[in-house]
Amino acid sequence: MFLRILFTQLWMILSHKSFLWILLFINIFGTVYGYDWYMWQLEITEPKFWIFVPDSPTATLFFCFAIIGWLLKRNFKLMEALALITLVKYGIWAVAMNFLMLAETGSIDPVGWMLIGSHFAMAVQGVLYMRNYRFSGWHIAIAAIWTLHNDVIDYVFGQMPIYHDIMKYSPQIGYFTFWLSIACIVIAIWSLKFRAKSLRMNQ
Repeated sequence: MFLRILFTQLWMILSHKSFLWILLFINIFGTVYGYDWYMWQLEITEPKFWIFVPDSPTATLFFCFAIIGWLLKRNFKLMEALALITLVKYGIWAVAMNFLMLAETGSIDPVGWMLIGSHFAMAVQGVLYMRNYRFSGWHIAIAAIWTLHNDVIDYVFGQMPIYHDIMKYSPQIGYFTFWLSIACIVIAIWSLKFRAKSLRMNQ
């Protein structure tokens, strides 16, 4: 009972228009910062692969469009499906890679800890706003194709984010990334089924 009341009060804050505006500006800033972060890698990347390189800022860009929809009292359903899957995926992925860097090198600089915190927050916000998502199975299917295709580009065509100290583990990282993608797609499917169940119970 206490947890239900606490979550209800938390949701009132999370869904308030003023908070959504703040969240939008934070994600816009993170998106711009993220694309700038990848500029050095884009400079050494063939243009045909550019769209697949900056994974995390593209995930937050999807979420920006989702938030804009909510502020307009609309649902950009494909953006919501893409946001949920990619926010959770790349949020967890970046946290895992930075901890792998810690295990490999014995230390992480302040920027690395910032990346851990910001990417963990990415994953959390993707899950926190499940109540707002209105995507269908078709939207999940398209988002799944995008996500898995991105994995192929990253680990078959060698366009993954470059972490020099752990590049020797690329085959293992690619395997982990594939199953992380599957797990995040399953989360999206679960959220769809949970929403459908809740709607039936409220009828």
